[in-house]
Amino acid sequence: MTTELFYLALTALWLSALWVPFIVGSVKYDSANVAENFVIPPSPARLPPWVQRANRAHMNLVEQFAPYAVLIVILHLAGISNGWTVGAAAAFFWLRLVHAAVMWAGIRMPLRPVIFTGTWICIIILGWQALLA
Repeated sequence: MTTELFYLALTALWLSALWVPFIVGSVKYDSANVAENFVIPPSPARLPPWVQRANRAHMNLVEQFAPYAVLIVILHLAGISNGWTVGAAAAFFWLRLVHAAVMWAGIRMPLRPVIFTGTWICIIILGWQALLA
């Protein structure tokens, strides 16, 4: 397995676990609504700020995961692996971990937008490497 695929797998596992804090918070703080209306997700507006931020951290990664994953697969299929692709794949994963922690903690400007922009730059680097080949 290439380093890029390794970080893609780690990111997919992180994404699959990142919804847990939101669900735990939803059940803890809105359990009556969850039990009665299970088909309708709880409204984040009725939940504490940390639960809302946990949901947003998950959704932020959902938004960026598709282009990241597609580019890693394209690079792998094209046989492209270099310092740029390895660095961008690794940085994306680690930045997404930090981003979630910062979101949960409620740390605002300028850290969250800087981290999000960093992950976007990682995607741009991966795309750049795919298009150069």
